[in-house]
Amino acid sequence: MPLSLGRVFLFHFLALVGAAVSAIPSGWAIQRRADPESFIPLRFSLVQSNLDKLESYLLDVADPLSPNYGRHWSPAQVKETFRPSDETIDTVHSWLKEELEYAEEKIKLSPNRDLIQVNVSVAEAERLLKAEYYVYSGEVEGDLRVGCHGGYTLPEHVSQHVDFVWPTVYFAGPQKHSRRSATLNPSVAFGREGGASKIPIENLASLAESGCDTAVTLDCLRALYNFDFTPVSGGVNTVAEFDAEVYRPSDLNLFFQSFRTDQLNNTPTLISVEGGNPNVSGDLGEASLDIELMMGLLGPGQNLSLYQVAQPSSSLDPTDELLAALDGSYCAVSPVSGEGITDCGNKPRTNVISISYHFNPDIIDPSISPVVQRQCAEFGKLALTGLTFVASSGDGGVAYSQSHLCLQGNGTLVSGNPKGAFVAQLPASCPFITAVGATSVETGATTDQVERSTTDFPSGGGFSNNFPRPTWQDAAVQNYIDNFAPQYAPGTFNKSGRAYPDVAANGWPLVIAEGGGFVHSGGTSASAPIFASIVAAVNDARIAAGKSPVGFINPALYSDAFAGAFNDVVVGSNPGCQTNGFPAAPGWDPVSGLGTPNFAKLRDAFLALP
Repeated sequence: MPLSLGRVFLFHFLALVGAAVSAIPSGWAIQRRADPESFIPLRFSLVQSNLDKLESYLLDVADPLSPNYGRHWSPAQVKETFRPSDETIDTVHSWLKEELEYAEEKIKLSPNRDLIQVNVSVAEAERLLKAEYYVYSGEVEGDLRVGCHGGYTLPEHVSQHVDFVWPTVYFAGPQKHSRRSATLNPSVAFGREGGASKIPIENLASLAESGCDTAVTLDCLRALYNFDFTPVSGGVNTVAEFDAEVYRPSDLNLFFQSFRTDQLNNTPTLISVEGGNPNVSGDLGEASLDIELMMGLLGPGQNLSLYQVAQPSSSLDPTDELLAALDGSYCAVSPVSGEGITDCGNKPRTNVISISYHFNPDIIDPSISPVVQRQCAEFGKLALTGLTFVASSGDGGVAYSQSHLCLQGNGTLVSGNPKGAFVAQLPASCPFITAVGATSVETGATTDQVERSTTDFPSGGGFSNNFPRPTWQDAAVQNYIDNFAPQYAPGTFNKSGRAYPDVAANGWPLVIAEGGGFVHSGGTSASAPIFASIVAAVNDARIAAGKSPVGFINPALYSDAFAGAFNDVVVGSNPGCQTNGFPAAPGWDPVSGLGTPNFAKLRDAFLALP
């Protein structure tokens, strides 16, 4: 039975840990039992207040019919509203004091009152949590972790006040960070792993003239999405890149020389997170794609910032690092908060943040679910302050990532596209993020014709296992399920889950500059920054009119006021897990969402709101 939104966010370990958790997390191996006399810092992330009301709070500022539309909250208001209650703090504190017989000062409450930490011996932790602790080794040489993959148990009166305890069953690590690399399961540009073919510079002009079905340029995108845009407000927007995804200014200039001369010698403003540096050796594919598309579409009148998120420790989840940099209170509740996060709420917030990565499969797993639910709640809290998060929906169709992982009956994920249940991906399936699927121009078609879903790779889409369907998409999604969804065996996908993507944009074959030459590139990792650019342009118009940025846009996009703002994509599907996946259909579908944007209509619809 699917949980309500409030129950999902108030998910506790008591019903899920213990004997039910037995598998060692992928990428890790047991080395030995942990020394019972060694000490570990146990951290208890406390349940936040009012999370069951998060969706209603967001609808109050994001529903076009609300009298409070656009009246975003201040960070201080968000912090105060969701602060753990005194009862929660007292219950956990009293239990620890009684069980451990520790002095008051040894049980520490974080400054934001959302985490309790106590240093205990492994023997004490095992007794306290009824667990067995081991030392594990990761795939990166020298990467060791202490944890209890077999699960742990909290007393019932305590469990209702604790989201999760660390270190226990959660293992962040390299396999959670997906990027443009064959070993890290990217949800990014199709064809990159096999090596993109170079386009000789002297042939670029003739290739572009051959049509947008063979070479997608900025002019193609402008024509496809009615994107006639001259910036006025100079708003700030960002693209997020992670770890070794970097760009070269020379590649930007090569691209701008051909497609956007007024951006020559311009680069994005760097916002370094955990020491992230784009001027080091690394993969040029993703950052080049994202930055060239956004700067090319928006022009010099819009500021583009780059969150360059490093991963100084393999135990750090890049999602946590980005969220903590935006909201200092999240530093404490992150499950790996003691493992090196130093940028805590000290980075500037921008209006639109584009993310072309995935970090976790959306499956019910005690080692993952409470953490990703906490992360999704944080995206929602940031959206309350007026931020728009846009993310790629993935390139694996109804399977997870380009490794095509499908869920087996025993609860394991198996790669290679085996028969099994469909697997959504995060962060795209978080309801507080706008997920973007990929489309392409039909062979021989013009930009006056509606695109189809991509055939060069299956665009990601489906239904969440961790998050129920939100009210704002209920009618559109139910229409698809009732009239167009295939009749798969029960359990193949969660019909009551949050459905994604929300929208779509071109994902293949885009022309970008990379490594001193031009290449074909794409994937939903291109679709996300394209749509984010359109949202940024909408913000520009609203800010110039004296109105607020759009913030959380999903309720508006699904409303009647925006019915004509999308080009309905009705051709294509997203196969996976030895099925045809879902077919595109009139209205919303799990391949292309509501369709591709018509910028002018989207802008005018948002300008009509308060």
